[in-house]
Amino acid sequence: MDGATTKVNANVEESVEGLRQRFMRRFGASPKIYQAPGRVNLIGEHTDYNDGFVMPAAIDFRTRVAVSSRADHKLVIRSENYSDQVEFDLERLPAKRANHWSDYAIGVVAMLLESGRKLNGMNFLVEGDVPQGAGLSSSASIEVAVGYALMDLVDGENASSTIDLTQLALLCQRAENEFVGARCGIMDQFVASHGKRGHALMLDCRSLEYSLVPLPPDAVLAICNTMVKHSIAKGEYNQRRSECETGVRILAQRLPNVRSLRDVTLADIEACRGDLPEVVSRRCRHVVTENERVLQAAAALHRGDLSGFGKLMLASHRSLRDDFEVSCPELDLMEELAENLDGVYGARMTGGGFGGCAIALIEANHIDGFRQTVGERYERSTGCKPEIYVCSAADGVGRVV
Repeated sequence: MDGATTKVNANVEESVEGLRQRFMRRFGASPKIYQAPGRVNLIGEHTDYNDGFVMPAAIDFRTRVAVSSRADHKLVIRSENYSDQVEFDLERLPAKRANHWSDYAIGVVAMLLESGRKLNGMNFLVEGDVPQGAGLSSSASIEVAVGYALMDLVDGENASSTIDLTQLALLCQRAENEFVGARCGIMDQFVASHGKRGHALMLDCRSLEYSLVPLPPDAVLAICNTMVKHSIAKGEYNQRRSECETGVRILAQRLPNVRSLRDVTLADIEACRGDLPEVVSRRCRHVVTENERVLQAAAALHRGDLSGFGKLMLASHRSLRDDFEVSCPELDLMEELAENLDGVYGARMTGGGFGGCAIALIEANHIDGFRQTVGERYERSTGCKPEIYVCSAADGVGRVV
């Protein structure tokens, strides 16, 4: 074990012990502690809700929850990040979201109760270091951590070895779709559940079959936060989904086997060009070519072809910029700055778009120069100082103590 790993492990132990001590002071009981990671998507954007392929990685930013049972039916959840606490009776949970940080946890509790599980009262203390608003899925991180903790506590001491992680991911996705009201795909909750240290995860969003793809040990992930989020993001995201659905309806009239853009080829789009509005045609083209890029990217990583993987990242960014039109000047600038530096295999925007983050795969010994150069040049061009998070691929949800 090298010095850096030893230091990281020591920091983790210190953080976990600190959470345990704060829980005991507040609730007067010794807790069990669980954690789930955030995530970054390496390639495969806007394909998840089209039954396509994605390649996310869990990252070593995480949400931790400390929990113990209560003698009553009260659910008490306190956030260390927000210095805020909510209390509910399990028999009278709110029926809908409150636009509050606790919605993500309450939604999971509600879905578990709806599934027939019997829950007793519990105290939760929640803290996390997943950057908020950066598109790294802090919401899925808390959902999966809370869901896993509840399943483990309710199902007994050996539950952690029998918890169905795919069912956990689906339950947490349902909580976000139905309780929180966000139409997210399965990717975020799935990788928070199934993530593996040192690996990305290639997921088929239709079948939920997945495979682990090795990431090189001498490379790191640099997540570059543009620090902007344009106000059009929410409306434009829904518009893109609608345009994809329009494409499916039109294509299905000519091609009965088409249920989603997963079933479409470039030849199909070309054959139906006269029926497809030009904008819809470009949206479909992005999804079809992006699915192929994910498959090619997995093959490249398996054979250790990082240069080839980087070229696919660049092609993905261009497709998102030109065909899907979800990039923005700040993301384009960040990608250009990253792409042209020594030690960078590839870079692209990541997430829904219109701001947020770019992701770069970099040789580890170039990371200090990368952070300094990209940070200075981006701030000089925009007047905004970016945040650059250096991550490794991490394990999914689990019990810590």
